[in-house]
Amino acid sequence: MKRIKTDILIIGAGSGGLSVAAGAAQMGADVTLLEGHKMGGDCLNYGCVPSKALIASGKAAYGQRHAQAYGVENVAGAVDYAAAKDHVADVIATIAPVDSQERFEGFGVRVIREYGHFISHDEVQAGDTVIKARRIVIATGSSPLVPPIPGLDSVPYETNETLFDLRERPEHLLIIGGGPIGMEMAQAHIRLGSKVTVIEGDKALGKDDPELAKVVLDSLRDEGVEIAEDALAAEIRGKAGAIEVEAKDGRVFKGSHLLMAVGRKANVDKLDLAAGGVKPSRNGIMVDDSLRTSNRKVYAIGDVAGGLQFTHVAGYHAGVIIRSMLFGLPSKAKTAHIPWATYTDPELAQVGLTEAQARKKHGSALEVVRFDYAHNDRAIAERKTKGFIKVMVVKGRPVGVSIVGYQAGELINLWALALANNMKMSQIAAMVAPYPTIGEVNKRAAGAYFSPRLFESAMVKRVVGFVQRFVP
Repeated sequence: MKRIKTDILIIGAGSGGLSVAAGAAQMGADVTLLEGHKMGGDCLNYGCVPSKALIASGKAAYGQRHAQAYGVENVAGAVDYAAAKDHVADVIATIAPVDSQERFEGFGVRVIREYGHFISHDEVQAGDTVIKARRIVIATGSSPLVPPIPGLDSVPYETNETLFDLRERPEHLLIIGGGPIGMEMAQAHIRLGSKVTVIEGDKALGKDDPELAKVVLDSLRDEGVEIAEDALAAEIRGKAGAIEVEAKDGRVFKGSHLLMAVGRKANVDKLDLAAGGVKPSRNGIMVDDSLRTSNRKVYAIGDVAGGLQFTHVAGYHAGVIIRSMLFGLPSKAKTAHIPWATYTDPELAQVGLTEAQARKKHGSALEVVRFDYAHNDRAIAERKTKGFIKVMVVKGRPVGVSIVGYQAGELINLWALALANNMKMSQIAAMVAPYPTIGEVNKRAAGAYFSPRLFESAMVKRVVGFVQRFVP
């Protein structure tokens, strides 16, 4: 058995673990990184990257079939599903060197390609190596949650970890789960020529503002996606190419392929947390505001920490714990400024409180301002007028922003900056946006907050009248 000592041991080479490794090593710490599977983790290999690449293929096919509005003849847009998957693989391969073992070894990181498990409060075994560390970071991420639905164990099904290896286009894709993953893959596949049925036990996109979610769901239905809500899967039966899902209320949905997209579970099974004195939680690992576990030497970040499950959150967590581990400074993770987006068409994005959450928290102090894409000149030129922005404002400061529409995931960045820095609506309104851009939607929303105060105020009108009469 080989034994080594290190300042920082990181378990998991996904986005969070890699961020810690790169930052800590380049600032002088001795860093060891364990990864038993693929460098880059879920995001690069099975999640964000391949899904957005497949969405891009679907968007290209849809654009060919819907070009007439721009003075260009519609064409059939024949889809080569295998070639679309080649595109996905090429995108992954292009990004992979950034997350590669070689690159991180270049930073001075000791990379061990084995899974790790605790054998004491400050020791982890990985293969034939025992690593003793001053600080340990658990960054093992999450995996697809596959619920114990009767019959599922006897029927072939896909998850996000297998879907992108599928080479033959599904004739009729059944998707159990109407969250962001389910809806993104539903739209991608309907555009690539499959029939698609989404089976959701509650409400599709149920974690988002229902007013905005409706815009997305209506768009998907218009494209031909069948979305069955309040359809809790009770039994699955059939065989490859002929699968049936029966809902609790008796509805039966038939298709050729099945995708399970009901959520994620934290990857903790291989860790032997008890040996490390690390307490689990219902959603992963129990952490405090500093992302420390019950063992003060051990941190948990990203999906395994049991909070918001987004790649950018894992990266943010990395910055929080680097401040603590390397510099001994107090550092706490917050969530109020964390944005997220669903990359359907139209896109759906959120930061801070939704309208319902803001009303519950702030009551009568809340003001809600809106601006529709239909009044944005660039959106009109691009024929992307479906959607709107909604800003929740309390005492002149935004506390939440919801956007549905073209490039919503890009527009939300400004509001994430505003919430992170406690900015005022006046600062947003002071921004000069180039014309014509979709980004003017943000400035016009801020203008909608001030318009009544300027144009409907008797005091303002009296002041203007006085100046016009008496000031030379």
